[in-house]
Amino acid sequence: MKSFNWHQPTELLFGWGRLDEVGELVDLHGSRCLMVTGHTSEAKYPIYERVKKALEEKGVEVFHFDGVTTNPTTDIVNEGSEIAMKNDVDVVLGVGGGSSMDTAKAIAVGASHEGEAWDYRLFTEKEITDKTLPIITVTTTSGTGSQVTPVSVVTNSREKSKFALVDTQLCPEASIVDPELMVTVPRHVTASTGFDAFAHSFETYIHDDASPYTDLLAKESVELIVKYLPVAMSHPDHELARKKLAWADTLAGICISNAGTTLPHGIGMAIGGHAPDVLHGEALSVIYPEFFRYTYSANIEKFAAIGRVLDPELEKEYDEVAARKSCQAMDDFLKEIGMYFDLKGLGVPEGELEAIADDSVELPDYEVNPRVATRDEIYDIIEKAYDRAG
Repeated sequence: MKSFNWHQPTELLFGWGRLDEVGELVDLHGSRCLMVTGHTSEAKYPIYERVKKALEEKGVEVFHFDGVTTNPTTDIVNEGSEIAMKNDVDVVLGVGGGSSMDTAKAIAVGASHEGEAWDYRLFTEKEITDKTLPIITVTTTSGTGSQVTPVSVVTNSREKSKFALVDTQLCPEASIVDPELMVTVPRHVTASTGFDAFAHSFETYIHDDASPYTDLLAKESVELIVKYLPVAMSHPDHELARKKLAWADTLAGICISNAGTTLPHGIGMAIGGHAPDVLHGEALSVIYPEFFRYTYSANIEKFAAIGRVLDPELEKEYDEVAARKSCQAMDDFLKEIGMYFDLKGLGVPEGELEAIADDSVELPDYEVNPRVATRDEIYDIIEKAYDRAG
C-alpha cells in the first residue's frame, strides 16, 4: 500500500429535515450573515424563507444576495463581495447547488482580501489567507460536492476562462445536507448533477493520487448513483433515492478533496469557459464516451470494476473484456439518464474547439489521468464529441 494523506475539516449535518438546524449553526460563526442563492423562484422561495426565519429566530441579521446564475461569473462574485463589505457581514451562507455554494466561497474571499476573488485563483501569486470569512453551506442538489470541498469554480466571461480557487480556507466550517430539499429538483438537473457526482467519484477512483480510502468511498458512490439516479429521475419524491444520492454526492466531494479529478474535468472546465450556458454535468457527460475509449486500456482493473457496476453481465468476463465493454456500458448509462449528447447539440460553436483544447491543458487534470493525453489527443477527443451523428 502506498502512503497517503487524509483531511476533512467540514462539520457535516446529514439527514432528512436537518435544514431546521441552520439558525443555530450560523449563529455559532457570526451575527451578520450574507445568504447567497440563485434567483428567488416559486420552488426555492419556501426554502429561502425557512432559512431566513431560522436565522432571525437566533438573532442573526440576514442580507440576501440572490444574483447567482449557472456558471457564476466574476461580476456576480464581485457584486456579492461588495454587498458583504457594505453590510459588514461576518459569515457567508451558501444555499443552493454548486453555483450558489461556490459563489459563497468566492465572496468569502473577495470580501476579506485585497483586489477581487478572481486574483486568488490557482497558479497566481496571491494566496488565500485565514482572513477568509467563515463559510456555511446548505446544498439543495446532489452533484457538485462543494459542501465538503476546498474548491470554488468561477467563470471570467471576458477571458472565456473557467477556473478554480482552491484552498483549505474554502472548506465550509459546516454544511447541511438535507435530502428533503432535493425532491423539487427538475429531472434534467437531477441527471446533470448526479452525473457530475459520478464523474467526481470515478475520476478519483482512477486518479494517480487515489488511496485505499478514496477507492472505498468512490466505488460506493458510483454504485449508489448507478442504482438510484434513474429512480430519482422517475420518482422525484422518492425519499430513499434522494437520501442515497445526497450521500453519494457527499462521498464524491470528500473523494475529490483528497485526490482530485482527471482528464474530463479539465476539458469540461474549458467547455464551460467557452459555452457558459452548458451545465457542468453536460460538459462532462459529452466527453465521457471518448474519454472511456481513450483511457480504459491504461487501467484495466478499475475500468473493469466500474464496468461491472454499470453492467452486471460483465461479472462473467475477464478484466480485459470487462474494461473494453465498459465503454458501451457507459454509453448505455448516459442514454438511460438522458445525458448522451454531442457538443453540436449543446450549442458549442465548432470554431471554439481549438481554443477549448488549448484551455484544457491549462489545468493539470490531464496529467493525473491513467493515460496522459497530449494537446492534440485532447483535440481529437473533443472533435469526436462534436457531432456523433456526422
